[in-house]
Amino acid sequence: MVGTVSKSETKSLVEFAEEMKLDFFLVSFTDLLGGTRAKLVPAAKVAAVESDGAFFAPFACHLGLGPDANDIAAIPDPNSLIVLPWQPNVAWVASDVYLDGKPFGAAPRVILKQVLQRGEELGYRYKAGVEAEFMLLKKEGTSFQVADALDISTRPCYDQLNLMRQFDFISTVVKNLEQLGWGPYQCDHEDANGQFEINWTYSDALTTCDRHVFFKYMVKTLAEQHGLTATFMPKPFSNLTGNGAHVHMSLWDGNSNVFANASDEMGLSSLAYEFLGGVLAHARGLAALCNPTINSYRRLGATTTTSGSTWSPRYVSYGGNNRTHMIRIPEGGRFECRLVDGSANLYLALAGLLAAGLDGITNHLQPGKRIDENMFVRGSEFPDLPTLPTSLLEALHALTQDELLLTTLGEGAKTYMDFKHQEWNDYSAVVTDWELQQYVTC
Repeated sequence: MVGTVSKSETKSLVEFAEEMKLDFFLVSFTDLLGGTRAKLVPAAKVAAVESDGAFFAPFACHLGLGPDANDIAAIPDPNSLIVLPWQPNVAWVASDVYLDGKPFGAAPRVILKQVLQRGEELGYRYKAGVEAEFMLLKKEGTSFQVADALDISTRPCYDQLNLMRQFDFISTVVKNLEQLGWGPYQCDHEDANGQFEINWTYSDALTTCDRHVFFKYMVKTLAEQHGLTATFMPKPFSNLTGNGAHVHMSLWDGNSNVFANASDEMGLSSLAYEFLGGVLAHARGLAALCNPTINSYRRLGATTTTSGSTWSPRYVSYGGNNRTHMIRIPEGGRFECRLVDGSANLYLALAGLLAAGLDGITNHLQPGKRIDENMFVRGSEFPDLPTLPTSLLEALHALTQDELLLTTLGEGAKTYMDFKHQEWNDYSAVVTDWELQQYVTC
C-alpha cells in the first residue's frame, strides 16, 4: 500500500526509496505565514539531505532572517513521509528547520514540537483532529465564482445533488486518503455554495499538522487538474459561510484519555475542564494564531449569511453540543475549538492551544459555567462575556498582552508580529470599491 509511514516502521529515506521505487523527495517545511517551501531532491542524493538537510536562502522564506543570514537547513522527518497518490514515484516529507546546526526557534514545526515536549514532561500526549473546509471555485475574468453553476440554493449544507455533482473530485480525494491510510470516514457539502468538508481520523498533534499541510497541497493540486481552484480562505464571499478548520483535541497518558470521565455530565474530567479554562483565558490572544489574516475577521465578524447562520464564534464561551460557541463539547473525552479557520498555520494554532491548555492545568484555571444558549441570538444578553477580536489589529494587540503565547512563539514572536503588522498596514493603505461607492460624492 502506498501511504503514510507509521513511526513503528520508520526507516531511512534511502531505504524507503528502494522499497517504494521512489525517484524524488519533496523536502518541505512551513514558514511563519503558513507557506510551504520545498526542494525536489533526487532519490540518489537524498542520503546527504537526510543527514545534513536541504539548504535554503532564509530571506526568501518568511522566517524573519535577512539576506545576510547563513543558509537554513530543512532536515526531513522520515516519520512524516507520504507518497503522492497521483505521482507515486515522488514522496513528500515534512522537515524541521535548522540554523547553524541547531533547531531554528522561529520555525512553526519546531515551535509545536517544543510545546509538545513540555506536555510530555508533564505526562501528556496531545492528540488532535481537524475539519478542513474548502471551496471549489472557477476563475471568470479577474474574479472567482462557485465552480458548480447549479449550486445556488440558500441553504446548501448536506445537499445531496450538490455533493454528487462533484463526486469525481471528492471521491478522488477520499480514495487518496484511504490509500494513505488516514482513515477518511465522511465527507459532505457544507453550508456555503461550493463548500466541502472531508474528515479523516485524528492522530497525535504533529502528525495531524503534517497531514493538514499535505491535505491542502493535495486538494489544491487535484483541483487544478480538474480545471478548478480550491481555496481554504476564511471568507471568499461576503454573503456565504466561511471556511473553518475546527480542531478536536484531547490529552492522553499512554492509552488512557485523561480528558474522559464517564461520571461527569459532559463526560469530561476535572483536568479537561482546567485545560478548557486555559484555552478560554488565552482566547483573545489565540485569535492571532487561529485567525491570522485580515480576511479571517470577515468570518468572525459576519452577522449573517444567505443560509441564515455564520457558524463562527463571536464570544469567548463554551457549551455542550452547541455550535454557537467558541468551544463545543460534542461528546465525552474531547472538545472542539471552532475558532480556527482555513488560513491558520496549524502548527502555530495547536502550539498556542496546547500551551494555553497546559497553563490551565498548571494553574488550575476553571472555565466557568457552561452556557446552554444560542449565542448567535442571545449572546448580547451576556454583557460580561468577553468577545473575540473583530480585526487582525485587535487580535495582535491581544497577543502582545499574552506573555504565555509570546513565550510559546519564542524566536518567532517578533517576526510574526512584524509580518502581521505589515499585513495590516498594507491593507489599511488600500482604497476599496466600497469606499468609493460610499464617499465619492462627499
